Amino acid sequence: MIQFSKHILSNGLRVIVHEDHSLPTAVLNILYDVGARDENPEKTGFAHLFEHLMFGGSINIPVFDEPLQRVGGVNNAFTSNDITNYYDQLPSNNIETAFWLESDRMLSLAFSEKSLDVQRNVVMEEFKQRYLNQPYGDTQLKLRPLVFKTHPYRWSTIGKELAHIEQAEIGDVKAFFKKHYNPLNAIMVIAGDINTQNMLVMAEKWFGSIPSGEKYNRHLPVEALQSEPRQETVHADVPLDAIYMAYRVVARLDPDYYATELLTDILSQGNSSRLYVELVKNKNLFSEIHAWMSQDLDPGMLIVEGKIRTGVSVAQAEAAVKAELQKLVLEKPAEKELTKVKNKLESSMVFSELNLLDRAINLAYFELIGDASLVNKQLEKYLEVTPEKIQQTAASIFSDKQCSVLYYLKNQLEVSDTGQILDAPQNDVVNV
Repeated sequence: MIQFSKHILSNGLRVIVHEDHSLPTAVLNILYDVGARDENPEKTGFAHLFEHLMFGGSINIPVFDEPLQRVGGVNNAFTSNDITNYYDQLPSNNIETAFWLESDRMLSLAFSEKSLDVQRNVVMEEFKQRYLNQPYGDTQLKLRPLVFKTHPYRWSTIGKELAHIEQAEIGDVKAFFKKHYNPLNAIMVIAGDINTQNMLVMAEKWFGSIPSGEKYNRHLPVEALQSEPRQETVHADVPLDAIYMAYRVVARLDPDYYATELLTDILSQGNSSRLYVELVKNKNLFSEIHAWMSQDLDPGMLIVEGKIRTGVSVAQAEAAVKAELQKLVLEKPAEKELTKVKNKLESSMVFSELNLLDRAINLAYFELIGDASLVNKQLEKYLEVTPEKIQQTAASIFSDKQCSVLYYLKNQLEVSDTGQILDAPQNDVVNV
């Protein structure tokens, strides 16, 4: 059970304090309620770009890292389609340094053409290296718009295309910051060897005078139910054919979320999972295969992805995957099998609670989706899932008409009559 107290400053900033005196360390975590889903479809990648810009310094602090490093601290951040999260870890007696740094960049982030130029180039290089210039790197860039036609989940966190980052202008950046990076749109968690009352005094001192900003109300388009199967084929210079099968699943707060995650674990958690045993070990159809869910706040995806062994046809591999999925539709899992994945999940959740940073991040996240106290109720929701519920959930998900498939096929070399290797066909994807 994670103990905490919750407070709201007059400007709307939600402040959560969690005391843990086991070690002389502390974490200050700020979650901003903004992700890739909040971007203009013609100007994507801004949430992730801001993750970089926020480390470029504020008006009063040219280099964000230096003051934190001088007091023994470290920091980092991450962006998803739903949120952007920043955190500082440092000795607890230096926690005020984190208050100073985070409040200053919330209030007065430095906007300059030079800073934008530097961070824009960094993000563009990341886009090229991680998404365009490595095998299978652009699968999400291809798969998301196949699954989502109207909802902003149709583009990845990195952005829809490189040009959107390349063409980002200072005016666009300032407007995005003003709209999303303010107390009304933030949740701050202070955790560790601290005193709650002292933290509230510091929160008021450093954040209380920051203008609250305007309330941002989302009006995101609702994705229509998929009524027919979708496919797309990509040819590229990759070592093995691969298949990516995506099914729509429920939103994070839907009661069926817990059964969906456990169902995914039954399929693909470890070397005793169904997909690995049947399709990798027994039938030797795949060199590797995984199933995972996107865990989005709005209805997201369950994806089965695998690298197909040489000599195995894509059609054979796809049919084998669908057969395994249908087993869960036709017959409920044994109680023993479900208990096994529940035990693994419970161990993982208990282990994560040992980490102070994980606790801070989780408190902020659950406060965002409803109430920080939900962090203490997750395990029981997973443990309540029955084999019958797993079967019902599988039946609601694994329908061919709700399946979107990306076939990622290796280029075939053309050979002349004399045996000479000719040029391979041009890739469908640039710079793969």
